[in-house]
Amino acid sequence: MAIATIVWIDDEIESLQSQKMFLENKGYEVITFNNGFEGLDYVKENFIDVVLLDESMPGISGLETLSKIKEINQQIPIVLITKNETETLMDEAIGSQISDYLLKPVNPNQVLLSLKKIIDNKRLVAEKTTSSYQQQFRELFMALNDNPDYNAWMDIYKKLVYWELEMEKSDSPEMQEILANQKKEANTEFFKFISKNYAKWMDPKAVNVPIMSHTLFQFKVLPHVEKGIPTFFILIDNLRYDQWKAIQPIFAESFRILEEETFYSILPTATQYSRNAIFSGMLPIDIEKHFPTQWKNDEDEGGKNLYEEEFFRSQIKRLKKDEIKASYTKVLHHNDGQQLVNNIHNLLSNDLNVIVYNFVDMLSHARTEMEVLKELAGDETSYRSVTKSWFEHSALHQALKKIADKNIRLIVATDHGTMRVNNPQKVIGDKQTTTNLRYKHGRNLNYDAKTVLAFKDPREAGLPVPTVNSSFIFAKEDDFLCYPNNYNHFVNYYKNTFQHGGISLEEMIIPVVKMVSK
Repeated sequence: MAIATIVWIDDEIESLQSQKMFLENKGYEVITFNNGFEGLDYVKENFIDVVLLDESMPGISGLETLSKIKEINQQIPIVLITKNETETLMDEAIGSQISDYLLKPVNPNQVLLSLKKIIDNKRLVAEKTTSSYQQQFRELFMALNDNPDYNAWMDIYKKLVYWELEMEKSDSPEMQEILANQKKEANTEFFKFISKNYAKWMDPKAVNVPIMSHTLFQFKVLPHVEKGIPTFFILIDNLRYDQWKAIQPIFAESFRILEEETFYSILPTATQYSRNAIFSGMLPIDIEKHFPTQWKNDEDEGGKNLYEEEFFRSQIKRLKKDEIKASYTKVLHHNDGQQLVNNIHNLLSNDLNVIVYNFVDMLSHARTEMEVLKELAGDETSYRSVTKSWFEHSALHQALKKIADKNIRLIVATDHGTMRVNNPQKVIGDKQTTTNLRYKHGRNLNYDAKTVLAFKDPREAGLPVPTVNSSFIFAKEDDFLCYPNNYNHFVNYYKNTFQHGGISLEEMIIPVVKMVSK
């Protein structure tokens, strides 16, 4: 069976018989025509893989034939072969979406290389990806077993995400499974690492700790703010590092990426904790102390993220940056997004503009509620794809494009990531116990100690004590915490959904990216 079927249209086809035989010996089926009309008739009626097309032919020219082939089937790859090197012809041909361009006289190997690029590209990329990952597998395995510190963990996670994205090009389910297992093993080890080190990081006197939610502004945002150059700090909630990589090329069209880093979300990896910590520059235990009326625990009535702007302005004041002219914008709904688009130019008069964009949160929570989204975002690949599609058409992207030609700085970050949960763990608690799937706190929690990280005293984790004798527990890997009553319904409803609040690479190691206008 032929590798592929090639149609070659050239008014001097008789002189190309040796080329035809060369390709046939390489396993291609080559059907030849000496004019565009006959070639078009054949293309209409038959399935073909590639057209080799002479540009200069009597009767109907190569470019006319090209446009008619595209009318028949937009997807057919076409290689234009010409003696003419003029720039206008090249522009016209490329504008007509040719797949390749060869100058006469062509030798057989040139044609073969062009066909390989077009037909075998996907297969060759897949094979190369698989063999490269096989080489790196051992290095990753050794890195996991080399007692990594918090910096090494960030590197390991970035490499795993890199290979996950590369593997999308591969058709090898076996290699994808090996990578998935390696990622699972990494999360097992990461849970042990966090269990061992998290309480130490929370000690105010601790040295050599990662940048975390409560120190992000101080170290990664404010040092870049300068009078005369507006800085935009954009927090897209729930944005995992792999989702950032999916939308990165769209940012790169308008902005130059200077630094692409990661930092650690505090626990729980949930909006009311991590985002309030980012804007206040404090751990939750200190927010409660300094803002007792604004801080809300899980079981308290009322919105949990209503005071971010107040926290943010108090942090600027505390860090003696009062001279900064700052704005705060929160986008929760479509209308807020349109307002941002209309208002974005007015923000250029500020030194610092904070924009909180709540889309991904809506997506991941709706994901558990709506069957449509279960279809749209059933796994990591589709979750990234939905994120990319959203951002491309979002008000945020529209707004940024409006100011891309201005001299601005842009810092994009998030509050925490998400984990696709698959493995239910039973927890028993009293009526006051919280309902979160990846973390819980309450007074009489009963659980399997091997499956969670528990803080009997929440203060060790930098957290307020909601009620006397209240403890916090955090789920590991892809576990989710369920109560025994109505257990099966609960398990089926939430299995394979994206949740946050617990301990995983995906939830805790998150992007902070610095850009400038091109």
